Amino acid sequence: MAKVYESPQQTAALKSLPLLEASDSARTVAWHRGQAVSAARFLAHVEAVAAQLPEARHAVNLCADRYAFLVAFCAILRAGQTNLLPPSRAPQAVDEVMAAHPGSYALGEATLEPAPSGYVHLPELADPPEAMRPVAVPMIDAAHVAAIGYTSGSTGRPKPNIKTWGSFHASNRGNLAPLGAAVQGDFHMVATVPPQHMYGMETSVLLPLLGPASVHAERPFFPADVARALAEVPAPRVLVITPVHLRALVQADVELPPLAAMVSATAPMPVELAAQAEAMFGAPLVEMFGSTETCVFASRRAALGEDWAMYPGVRLHPQPDGTLIEAPQLAEPMVLADLVELRGEGHFRLCGRNTDLLEIAGKRASLADLNRRLLAIPGVEDGLVLQLDGADPMGVRRIAALVVAPELTEAQVMAALRRAMDPVFLPRPLRRVPSLPRNETGKLPRQQALALLKRML
Repeated sequence: MAKVYESPQQTAALKSLPLLEASDSARTVAWHRGQAVSAARFLAHVEAVAAQLPEARHAVNLCADRYAFLVAFCAILRAGQTNLLPPSRAPQAVDEVMAAHPGSYALGEATLEPAPSGYVHLPELADPPEAMRPVAVPMIDAAHVAAIGYTSGSTGRPKPNIKTWGSFHASNRGNLAPLGAAVQGDFHMVATVPPQHMYGMETSVLLPLLGPASVHAERPFFPADVARALAEVPAPRVLVITPVHLRALVQADVELPPLAAMVSATAPMPVELAAQAEAMFGAPLVEMFGSTETCVFASRRAALGEDWAMYPGVRLHPQPDGTLIEAPQLAEPMVLADLVELRGEGHFRLCGRNTDLLEIAGKRASLADLNRRLLAIPGVEDGLVLQLDGADPMGVRRIAALVVAPELTEAQVMAALRRAMDPVFLPRPLRRVPSLPRNETGKLPRQQALALLKRML
């Protein structure tokens, strides 16, 4: 019988939903400091921290250690509060989020300099006493606002997005389907993305809480650290990553422990990179599609084709300026800037974003396709194509590019681009840089890219 995917309204009718899927109190939820953390031990930590939290409606969860984040996230819910997830841990970003929620406090496991006003240090997560009574799994009101996530600001000012506990349960059910097809039974994750980002939240927080998964507490960055973290969890292993991090792994030619699957999001996955990664690491790469506003609602195997498969209960309605989406985790339909072409029952193909489409001299292209062509050049390690704000005397907004290519000159990159794209879309200027100031999820906010380009001119 097909599984029924409830809407938030249907889920809310259940009144309350479990904080943790823990039919077995010995189930491993996380791997912390070299040890497996059972559901029973995790719940004991949650209860201990929740009892010490100050009274407030909102708390900024700044924990960098993923296990500390899990404990803090659930303790905040247990205290009837809401997790605030700023677009970054930068002091200015944190201050702006706290200013938007008067009376809020920030919570973290590290000593911060400077620290946000009213910063609360997470208590030490010590082993609970052997004689401690088992903690029953708390039930959380399905309509409770579990988190307010902020967009990355890569295309403008970060915006808040409300997530109820019922909507998180609904989105998690969708994510379990493609992973269940790739991995049979329980699995153990290592994630390179921060838990504050919605992609990191859905994979490295909700899956361990509500699915048959555990997660490594670290967020490895360098290829050798990714390999070490994977070696510290048992098989079957799932690597949660971004295209930028995956490209670095492939280029480093690092040897990884056997993987059951890889998961990617935050930016389009080049088909060539997906195929290369699958061949190198011997595991399928599941690409997820969604946004902070919607959570994930589709997935695909990028190495096998361009079409996306919608999650059960998802409906897309193409519009001239984007796409109207209905999904089980959404209380009401939402419009995204992405343009799609429906491809048969339950499938679609991305045609770019309405903000990414270019029209110059009567010809059309998309920034996503131009970026793909730039990154496909041998020797290019990273890069970004963007359209400048100002127009020339003919009313045309020029195309520019930043490229990381240590072994190539700017002239060599341009020569390769002339073979790959129409001349009207060639970036002028193109500047070679040592690195790009990408954020923790591999995104490059537009204003930072423009500032870097201005310095290079």
